[in-house]
Amino acid sequence: MKDAFLKFLKFEKRLSIHTIKGYSIDLKQFIKFYQVYSKETNLKNVDHRSIRSWIVDLSLKKLSNSSINRKIATLKSFFKFLIKREFLSVNPTNKIQSLKTNSLLPKFIKEKDMRFFFKNLKSENNFKGQRDLLIIELLYGTGIRVSELINLKSKNFNNEKEEIKVLGKRGKERIIPLNNQSIKQIKNYIQIKKKIPILKNEYLITTIKGEKTYPMLISRIVKKNISQLIDSENYNPHLLRHTFATHILNRGADLNSVKDLLGHSSLAATQIYTHNSIEKLKKTFEKAHPKAE
Repeated sequence: MKDAFLKFLKFEKRLSIHTIKGYSIDLKQFIKFYQVYSKETNLKNVDHRSIRSWIVDLSLKKLSNSSINRKIATLKSFFKFLIKREFLSVNPTNKIQSLKTNSLLPKFIKEKDMRFFFKNLKSENNFKGQRDLLIIELLYGTGIRVSELINLKSKNFNNEKEEIKVLGKRGKERIIPLNNQSIKQIKNYIQIKKKIPILKNEYLITTIKGEKTYPMLISRIVKKNISQLIDSENYNPHLLRHTFATHILNRGADLNSVKDLLGHSSLAATQIYTHNSIEKLKKTFEKAHPKAE
């Protein structure tokens, strides 16, 4: 049933390969634990006690509550799938609740640091140099996800309308406007790419061999370039998405507009970025208000 569930996620839910891999790892870990814990392999006999024992085991292994909650979410989705397919009649995750977590604000890079970065970044005017620069430009300039950047095709760039069409989670399309620098960077990159026969590929971002790029390569490129000029706790590509959302909210963008730009399904996921804006407002208040001393 595990394989059937993963196929369901891929073809019906249309989740990304990266997300499906996470589900697969979580299920594999649980099934392995269950077989040792219960001395059997039949998933029809899984109960809430087995799942709670697994949660305790994960906690003892010092796994964070947020990571455990992700695994709980995987099991909830899996057993819900089994119920719908009438493989089970009782869902063992009904009595399972997520663990409490500390609400951490998303990390981001300050505006002045990003201005310093783009002003001082040195990139060669060849395919690799311009591709790497474009990756960072699009991640920060549009807030798209790494998976969306990887699947972005050259035809998705509309020069006349100055926008790109992005295929997001669950196959949902959205249009994102481009700033002047992003447009200029895309044009320059495409011109260089066209002159190299091996790079003829439907995807906008490719490897130097003309193949579709991949998450690890994007991560390496972001870390290599950002770390040269900016001190940060991490250099994950997702940091640029957080930075994009925080900066445009700080500059007065409407929350619903930011939600649409990021491709969030609800405002709840977008609202976390307002906390950074509130923290900035508090600091301004503390500095400016006579009663705040």
